[in-house]
Amino acid sequence: MDYSKESIDRQQKIQNMKEAGVICYANNFRGKQDIKKIRETSESEYKDVTFLMENWSVKTFKTAGRIISSRGMGKLTFAKLRDNTWDIQVCFMRDKVDFNTGKKIVSELEIGGELKSAYKIAEKFCQVWDYVGIEWELFLTKHGELTIFVKEFQVLSKAVRPLPEKFHGVQDKETIYRQRYLDLIMNNESFDRFKFRSEFVKAIREFYWKQDFIEIETPVLGNSASWAAAQPFITHHNDFDEDYFLRIAPETALKKATVGRFERVFEIGKNYRNEWSDPSHMQEFTAVEHYAAWWNFEDNMKFTEDMFDYIFETMNLDREVKIKDKEGVEKVVSFKTPFQRIDYIAWVKEKSGIDISKYVAWDEEKLRKDIIAAWHKWEWMNKQATATMIDYLYKKVLRPSIVWPAFVYNYPKTMQPLARASDNNENIVEQFQLVLNGWEVLKAYSELVDPKVQQEKFDEQSGAIEMWDEEATSGDDDFVLAMEYWMPCQSWWGMGIDRIVSLLTEQENLRDVVLFPLMKSEKKNNEEKNEK
Repeated sequence: MDYSKESIDRQQKIQNMKEAGVICYANNFRGKQDIKKIRETSESEYKDVTFLMENWSVKTFKTAGRIISSRGMGKLTFAKLRDNTWDIQVCFMRDKVDFNTGKKIVSELEIGGELKSAYKIAEKFCQVWDYVGIEWELFLTKHGELTIFVKEFQVLSKAVRPLPEKFHGVQDKETIYRQRYLDLIMNNESFDRFKFRSEFVKAIREFYWKQDFIEIETPVLGNSASWAAAQPFITHHNDFDEDYFLRIAPETALKKATVGRFERVFEIGKNYRNEWSDPSHMQEFTAVEHYAAWWNFEDNMKFTEDMFDYIFETMNLDREVKIKDKEGVEKVVSFKTPFQRIDYIAWVKEKSGIDISKYVAWDEEKLRKDIIAAWHKWEWMNKQATATMIDYLYKKVLRPSIVWPAFVYNYPKTMQPLARASDNNENIVEQFQLVLNGWEVLKAYSELVDPKVQQEKFDEQSGAIEMWDEEATSGDDDFVLAMEYWMPCQSWWGMGIDRIVSLLTEQENLRDVVLFPLMKSEKKNNEEKNEK
């Protein structure tokens, strides 16, 4: 590995400290108080700075964090300390501070052949980006800044490398994605965004628990690649000597759990789709999905509104959010309930002139000609089956016009092999999507639980696969078998966590809400750059 001159100097300091008996990488630091809590301390507990300078501190408080800045001022050294909650200034004073080596507390120590006072160790051997632990008292500087007067300090973890772009944070996007930890250290906005994501998922779980759902885990590896219009990832199981698929979605396993008496189940986990990459698509993403027995899709509409009400109230969020559409046009979207409802078939017809309810699974040639005649065309449409073409037509003519959160419902039967057909119109399935400013946030439908009809749907999709529609759904015999043992009427619901978090935090790239997004190897990336 390559090291800068500063890194080499840091490594030498670490070696000298170790030889002097200092534990440079501690195994614990018990009793640490969060800096945010410390900053909330009543002023009545602050000490007079003159008293602290003339006397020994009684060590009222204890915390730890990373040094993010440091400056010496003669007999005083000021530093800024940061933990996961806040920043605070600390002050080391000559002759008023002790050093904890990790084994004993000393006022001076021989390091590198020279006797160093505890103050000099703090000044020269506690460098920016090191983790230190301190015990101290609080006081206000003459400029009114809350400051720690350090009585005792300990090195907890020495940094070998300095951070890049020290004063402005990490700016390069590729560095941010490849080394997110650097971004989190320097960029409070990024750190807060990922805290928001965690709190958002927590709120979702809490809402499910309040609705009497049970969280279960389902397999990531499977024998079939059914349950979503997407191309799967394939991997080989060496022990079984068979190819398996990374799940496109957990739907089959969740739904089979309802056969086994679980009436309300949900899962938050990873899904995988071997598709293209762009700012709004990732091959590995996080989703939350559930099944609720005895519900239909309209019950899930009410569930959706109640969930967003709970999240916005629990997290104290503004109901009006600025969201950019796929063209980068920013609009204010209100999450006040109830949400608008849009008839999918009626609105696609209004926007394109095509009545998509009239096309069955094998009408792809007719539909393709009609779409082209209506002056619409896109890449790969010659390889798409009817269902996929209808979906692409909707995304082209209707979805971009939807701004407010809206339930888009009344889908043609050919669109969704898992959804239940309407009792009032057999050419329509009971399904909806929540769309806001052109983005599809979640989907739900009344479930098909008739095993005979389900098998027929799988057979139709198999024909689409044979015609090279890579996004068609494959069959699943084991799932049909489970259905034959009686499956309760129910409704499915699924939402992409990455997508909704990116919208609520006003991010244009899903990778900005994924802590460690998958990236091309640096070798591959460099090769492609050299070819250009």
